[in-house]
Amino acid sequence: MTPEPKMLLLVDDDDSLRRVLHHHLTQAGYQVLTAANGEDGLRLYTENPVSLVITDVLMEGMDGTELLRRIRALSDEAMVIVITAHGTIEAAVTAMKLGAFDYITKPFNREELLLTVSKGLQFTDLVRENKSLKRFINEHFSITNLVGASTGMRKVLTLVEKVARTDAIVLITGESGTGKELIAKAIHQNSRRRDKPFVVINCGAIPEGLLESELFGHKKGAFTGAIADARGVLESAEGGTVFLDEIGELPLSLQVKLLRVLQEGEFLRVGDHAPHRVNVRFLAATNRSLDKMIAEGDFREDLYFRLNVVPLVLPPLRDRREDIPILADMFLTDLANKYSRPYLRIEKDVFRYLGAYPWPGNIRELKNTIERMVVLAEGDTITLSDLPEPFIKPAATVGRVTLHLPDEGIDLDAVEKEILVQALEKNGWNQTHTARYLSLTRSALIYRMQKFALDEHSYKRHPA
Repeated sequence: MTPEPKMLLLVDDDDSLRRVLHHHLTQAGYQVLTAANGEDGLRLYTENPVSLVITDVLMEGMDGTELLRRIRALSDEAMVIVITAHGTIEAAVTAMKLGAFDYITKPFNREELLLTVSKGLQFTDLVRENKSLKRFINEHFSITNLVGASTGMRKVLTLVEKVARTDAIVLITGESGTGKELIAKAIHQNSRRRDKPFVVINCGAIPEGLLESELFGHKKGAFTGAIADARGVLESAEGGTVFLDEIGELPLSLQVKLLRVLQEGEFLRVGDHAPHRVNVRFLAATNRSLDKMIAEGDFREDLYFRLNVVPLVLPPLRDRREDIPILADMFLTDLANKYSRPYLRIEKDVFRYLGAYPWPGNIRELKNTIERMVVLAEGDTITLSDLPEPFIKPAATVGRVTLHLPDEGIDLDAVEKEILVQALEKNGWNQTHTARYLSLTRSALIYRMQKFALDEHSYKRHPA
């Protein structure tokens, strides 16, 4: 279904200009209300679901500044753009101090008008999303609500509680799907910056050519299509937290610019020469080995040291199996409500299969699996017949391996390391072949190799 067009309110006592602007805005697809004075404009604002107001500053009776003041008193989220002439810039500055989003100076063209309106509406959506996110985080991301009965997760949550009280940069590492963004949100929500923005930028999802402008903003004329100044993520997050997800994907050309922000607290917009200062807290996350990237020349060592003030390593789900039933029950509660199946429960035998599965996709895969079973389950109980095929396939047999367990006990880590070494040697240290031999994903094998510092050359030089 096509969404309703956004409603704009245009207030200007110049009949000719009002008609021209009304034409431009309606042609762009907006629903436009018009008023010739501030009194009528205020009445229309109170009677209609207006998304954005455009008002002239100089008008008889209630001028644009007073209209702005009245509207902002009604709603602190009100989005207002003021129109001013060259000789009334001071009035525009006053309006900005009162909460106007932006101003446009006469004479202006259609493109400048539409771009400013589009930016204002986008910012309105961002503010609303941010408030919605804060409500969601308040409900879901307090440290006491984070799930972690296993030893590894208890250590993580203890560290989260400590670092949340500070402004320290935190580098969150772990496999894909382990909940790095959730932990970042929890750190922000439990910090003194909780009432300020939490802004996420995925360094691997934005084209390199746009990433610098996305981060730092740009000046009008900095490149083709830059027809007005634009704020970047850093300015949007002023006073709050910036979460740099997939930091390992950040191009080298931008790594040095990010380093300047971390060291000096200032940055340059694209096309600008005057530095801007910013007060934000940085959190970063990656599922890549930054040490390896540094060795290969793909990541700056000085940036790594600046980011790695407090390292926080999230264990994969297969290493915190005690948490699987708790997580599964939590997801079941949320998803059963989402799909209006409040009486749904999981049969006890299902947990045995969930606990035995290797979970290459970690928590994300677990949630998706529970959602699939909630959607497809026939009755009010999720049974073994509702499990996807990978969970019910017979496990690979041990073959001719015979284990003799001594009475005095064993060192499980040492046994795991020995199995890895023998499997790697059997497959010529080829990770793909070894992973297949051990019925692991390649990322799971690499994780275990890193756990025991296993490398073909170093291991041969320093055998255990």
